[in-house]
Amino acid sequence: MNAPTRLFLNAPRRAMAARVLACVGLGASLSGCIGNPFDTARVDPASPVAADVERLARANKDYPSFSEIPQVPADVRPLRLYGQAARQVTQVREQLESETAPDTWALQNTDTFANSARTAAGPELPAEAGGDTDAFAEDLRRRATPPPPPVR
Repeated sequence: MNAPTRLFLNAPRRAMAARVLACVGLGASLSGCIGNPFDTARVDPASPVAADVERLARANKDYPSFSEIPQVPADVRPLRLYGQAARQVTQVREQLESETAPDTWALQNTDTFANSARTAAGPELPAEAGGDTDAFAEDLRRRATPPPPPVR
């Protein structure tokens, strides 16, 4: 944006000072939120989980170490077999795409198939006369009534 600099130079200094003071005041008021609210938190003794919370909070447990990581299960297939399975899927896909690509196959005996489908469908019905549709549409237009005007 190309705003003229005179708009910023003529700004009253009091307004700038008020903005700076507002930002400083906001920062000072938010600095009171810094701290750990859980330091003084207490568990309600009437709570049904109070005993469990106290017991677990007092428990002195060590953190797990790398030596405690379990071994890889023996019944899992090796990683290279996953790659081989993926390669087989890719090969099957490429084979299917090559077999069904455009211009790789042609329809045969389509007339025989179409004739058998027509025979199974039954006799052909005669076409409706066009005048019936026009008369029906004209009758609907004649009987149609416009909606009532809106209430004002």
